[in-house]
Amino acid sequence: MESYMKKVAVIQDMSSFGKCSLTAAIPVLSVMGIQACPLPTAVLTAQTAYPSFYVKDLTDEMNHFTTEWSKMGESFDGIQTGFVTGKEQIEHIFKFLDVFQTNETLLLVDPVMGDDGELYKMYTQALLERMKELVKRANILTPNITECCLLTNSNYEKLHSYHDAKSFIQALEAIGQKLQQETNAQVIITGVHIPTNEPSEQTIGNLLIDHDETFFSKQPYNGQSYSGTGDLFSAIVMGSVLRGQSLKAAIQLAESFISSSIHDTALHNTDPKAGVNFEKFLNMLL
Repeated sequence: MESYMKKVAVIQDMSSFGKCSLTAAIPVLSVMGIQACPLPTAVLTAQTAYPSFYVKDLTDEMNHFTTEWSKMGESFDGIQTGFVTGKEQIEHIFKFLDVFQTNETLLLVDPVMGDDGELYKMYTQALLERMKELVKRANILTPNITECCLLTNSNYEKLHSYHDAKSFIQALEAIGQKLQQETNAQVIITGVHIPTNEPSEQTIGNLLIDHDETFFSKQPYNGQSYSGTGDLFSAIVMGSVLRGQSLKAAIQLAESFISSSIHDTALHNTDPKAGVNFEKFLNMLL
């Protein structure tokens, strides 16, 4: 008998260069034995950190996917969302969820809104309010620290006034627990830099806040920010959980995979905006 292949609807943009969004999620999910069904929100010649790029917004086409997939009688084991360009686009995502999200669907929301304490330029207050509604429908959330603060109305500056590791983590845990309680989702705060006075001791980590436990895992950090690592992380978490693994195991697999990819990328002096050399490490996800 043919074994059932799980399906994930991935609602993200597609950039030809930058190894992010759909071009990161599709190969990861495929290698993990899961069918990735892309719903492209925009098509870009290259991701937006490149000095020049062309973008074709597909917001107006999104409803066709919902309608046609519904006609086909499709269903999804997982739904994954990432960067949203505006209020109209997020409304299409709500409509999609109204049709396809059931109690059995795993919804992973990466609430891409900002970084380093700042909202991204195109992000409006109205969009932030709708994102606060979207995260309440999720099973798993993967915000960075900025996004966690925005979603909980927490003070980013106050958090970064803690200069010792223990106080910083405790304060961050409190913010994460607030988000967990408000959404009832499992929360993974990504890209966590622990305060240190030693440049050689810089680390980057992920903080899991579940209903009854917290777990922090970290890796050495080389000071560079690479395109697409967050999208790879989310896709590995989705794939791992759908394969029956724990979130702890999912985080550790994602970290070792991304860490290996970054190490290789740094060796080759690849431009960080081009993304990481993850392709040669995909066998780690089998």
